[in-house]
Amino acid sequence: MFFAAAAAIIVAMLLALVRAYAGPTVYDRILAVNHIGTQTVLLIAAMGFITGRPDFLDISLLYALINFIATIAVLRYVKRGRVKADTES
Repeated sequence: MFFAAAAAIIVAMLLALVRAYAGPTVYDRILAVNHIGTQTVLLIAAMGFITGRPDFLDISLLYALINFIATIAVLRYVKRGRVKADTES
């Protein structure tokens, strides 16, 4: 059952990879890459369950946080041209 779920996650990742390559706008590409990151989190969690290693859940949570922060940083860079926040002096 979990092998079928892992296979379905891999297929969804491949479809998102095609979307990231063919996306007409940069926001479509960013969304596809974020989707790939989310599917990676699910795949790591499923593989941890399949292999009986619950410590993979900690790894998948850490990867989810990194994916979230990276997506916010890339969106901010695309919108403003820089990542650092403006400071008023």
